[in-house]
Amino acid sequence: MPACIALIVAAGRGERFGSDIPKQYLPLAGKTVLRHSVEAFLRHPGVTGVRVVINPEHRDLYDAAVAGLGLPEPIRGGASRQQSVLNGLEALAEEKPDLVLVHDGARPLVDAGTIDRVIAALAEQPAAVAATRLADTLKRERDGRVCTTVDRTGLWRARTPQGFRYHDILGAHREAVGLDLTDDAAVAERAGLAVALVPSNPDNLKVTHADDLARAERLIYAGLSDIRTGSGYDVHKFHPGDHVTLCGVSVPHDQALEGHSDADVGLHALTDALLGALAAGDIGQHFPPTDPRWKGADSAVFLRHAAEMVRERGGVIAHVDVTLICERPKVGPHRPAMQARMAELLGIAADRVSVKATTTEGLGFTGRREGIAALATATVRLPMPGLPTAGK
Repeated sequence: MPACIALIVAAGRGERFGSDIPKQYLPLAGKTVLRHSVEAFLRHPGVTGVRVVINPEHRDLYDAAVAGLGLPEPIRGGASRQQSVLNGLEALAEEKPDLVLVHDGARPLVDAGTIDRVIAALAEQPAAVAATRLADTLKRERDGRVCTTVDRTGLWRARTPQGFRYHDILGAHREAVGLDLTDDAAVAERAGLAVALVPSNPDNLKVTHADDLARAERLIYAGLSDIRTGSGYDVHKFHPGDHVTLCGVSVPHDQALEGHSDADVGLHALTDALLGALAAGDIGQHFPPTDPRWKGADSAVFLRHAAEMVRERGGVIAHVDVTLICERPKVGPHRPAMQARMAELLGIAADRVSVKATTTEGLGFTGRREGIAALATATVRLPMPGLPTAGK
């Protein structure tokens, strides 16, 4: 099998989108746009490596977006997309791959079939472009009015990935420095390379405006029709201390919670809820309290593990709800911080995380202030077996 590197270009600022955060780092169905794009190539058997080109100013956003994927150090982007791609190609000089696939980081729904076809075409041609044939009638405008109808015969809409034999496209890009070419296929054409057109999945859209992001989310969720709900319940008793950890937040209190880990009753209940939605046992099976590794452990480890299990199944976390049951401490002042922390751990938007608190009106062990209980519910969406999903 030829060595094939996917070069994901994600150095843009996304100014047309109108967000303070570059569009490639915006959340999309439980992950960032960029992570969707990267994972499509990581899981493809014909791709032997993935490299990402970024704006160094966005390094913190990038690190959060690809956490846990084990990617090599990102490549520094340039002042233009064309320069960013050249920087990426130059950075591959030591690896010397046979093939390189250049893909826009803001195309999160690229599917395995499209990648297959681009790679296969490179066995016959030095370059190949994923594209869709134009179906709409085209009009040329002048002063707000139609001045002519454009013949659409033979017209295609170029998308990515665009695949090349590595040494050919590296040379072509070096010769095109300073020019303003709109894509890598244009660079290849200028160098006299034959460029094959291969059909792209029509859902392989580029996120440019807010409507594109909304459409991408609808397409992803349409393929995640196996909707499951899990519940969790946990209790920890008080013992001497000066704070409790609830839903990932340290809360000052005149007692602490007793447990093998940090005794975060909220995160424990939520972890069980996610595991329940997956029919994957409970927290004790995955992190036995008899194992000394988890002595005093941050319960964020447990929740991240459950969230990663959802992602490994190709699913997303749609919503979580945690109810803390206690007389003291007061939860209300800490609720926003708890929502934000759990959203961060799960990789979802804060408006998909609910935190509530209630008392038992002095009844029972919580009413006697002997401990804290928590209830949690998690809703996840998984691919329905046998049905295709967007980006797969």
